[in-house]
Amino acid sequence: MTILFGLAVLLLALLGTPLFVIISAIAMVSFYGIDIDSSVVMVEMYRMATAPTLIAIPLFTFAGYVLAESNAPKRLTNLANAFLGWMPGGLAVVALVSSAFFTAFTGASGVTIIALGGLLYPILLKEKYPERFSLGLLTSSGSIGLLFPPSLPIILYGLVAKVSIDKLFIAGILPGIMLVTFVSIYSIRKGLYELVPRTEFRINKAYRALRDSIWEIPLPFLILGGIYGGIFTVTEAAAITAFYVIIVEVFIYRDINLFRDLPQIMRESMLLIGTILIILGTAMGLTGYLIDQEIPMKLLDFMKLYITSKLAFLMLLNIFLLIVGCMMDIFSAIIVVVPLIIPIAMSFEVDMVHLGIIFLANLEIGYSTPPVGINLFISSSRFEQPVIKLYRAALPFLMIHLTGLMIITYFPWLSLFLVRLFTGG
Repeated sequence: MTILFGLAVLLLALLGTPLFVIISAIAMVSFYGIDIDSSVVMVEMYRMATAPTLIAIPLFTFAGYVLAESNAPKRLTNLANAFLGWMPGGLAVVALVSSAFFTAFTGASGVTIIALGGLLYPILLKEKYPERFSLGLLTSSGSIGLLFPPSLPIILYGLVAKVSIDKLFIAGILPGIMLVTFVSIYSIRKGLYELVPRTEFRINKAYRALRDSIWEIPLPFLILGGIYGGIFTVTEAAAITAFYVIIVEVFIYRDINLFRDLPQIMRESMLLIGTILIILGTAMGLTGYLIDQEIPMKLLDFMKLYITSKLAFLMLLNIFLLIVGCMMDIFSAIIVVVPLIIPIAMSFEVDMVHLGIIFLANLEIGYSTPPVGINLFISSSRFEQPVIKLYRAALPFLMIHLTGLMIITYFPWLSLFLVRLFTGG
C-alpha cells in the first residue's frame, strides 16, 4: 500500500500537480496511518498563520514588486553607472549590483531577470560585452541578493528554524558582499580582456543621477538603521517600507497609477505570497508528523554511523543542498528540509544563524545550476536563447559562487562577525 501511494505521489508530481497538494496529501495520509486525525495539518496551518513576524513577508514582497514595476530599476541603474561606469567592467558591476538589490526586495531572482533583463542585456551587448558573459551575469547575479535584507527566504528560514530574523539579516551582509566582490573581480577582468570601453566619470551626470534617485537611496539604510537602532521591529520595518515605497513611486515619482496599476501589482505579489503560505502551512503539518515519528533523530543516528566530524557533515550538507536547490524552489526547500537538518546540525554544534546562511548560499546557487535550475529557464525565455546556451553561460559564475560557498561554510566568522558585533550573540 505504501509503495502504491508513493508511486501515485511521484506520478502526480511528474504531471505538474501543485506542491502544496502533494505535501498535504503525504501529511494527511501519514497521520491517518498512525491513527491521528488529519485535522492536525490544519492546526499547524493555523499556528503558522498566527506567527507575529509572518506579516513581514507579504509587506516586503509587495514593496519589492512596486519597485520592480516602477522606473526605479532604470534610475538606480543610471546611478550605479554614473559612479561605477569609469571602471574596467564597470557596466557589468552595475548590472550585478542592481540585480542583487532588486532580488533582496522582491525575494525572487526570476522577477529580477524579467524586470532588469530587458533593460540591461541590450546595454551590455551595445557596450561590447560578450553575449555569453552577459547572459551568465544576468542569469546568476540576482540570486546573490537573497543573502541581503530584507530577503524573503531569510525571513522564511527564521520562521521555520525559530531563529532571530534580526540576526539573520545582519549575518548575510558580509557573505553577500564577498560574493558580489568575487563576481565583480571576474567582471573587471573580463572588461579588461575584451577591451570594453569605459564611461568617463562626469560630476554633472553623477549629480543628476543622484538627484533622480534621491528618494530611493535611503531605503536600505531606513530598514537596517531602524531595526538595529532599536527603533522598530522587522514587522514594523516591513510596514514602513511598503508605505514609503507607495508614497515615493505613486505620489512623488508618479511612475505607478494609484487606481490602475497598484491593484494589479498587489494581486501579482500576493499570488506569490499565497503560494508560499499554502506550502508553508501544509509543510508544517508534514513536519509535525516527521517529528512525532522521530524521523530527524533516526536520520541523526544513521549519519553518526558514517560521519564523525563537523567538517564532513558540512561537506555532505552542501552536496545535498545543491541537489535540492536545483530540484526545488527555495521556499519549498527551506520549509521541507530545514526541520530535518536542524537536529543533525545541532548535534555537530553548527550555529543556527550560520546554518541559515549556508542554506541560502546553497539554494541561491541551485537557481542557476544545470540541468533544471529555474533561472536558466527564465533567462532562456526572457532572452530567447536555447537553454543549453544558458548552461554554458552560467558555468563560470557557478564556479565563482561555489568558491564563495566553501568560504561561507568553513569560515563561520564571516557570517557571525557582525552578529556578535551588533547583538553580542
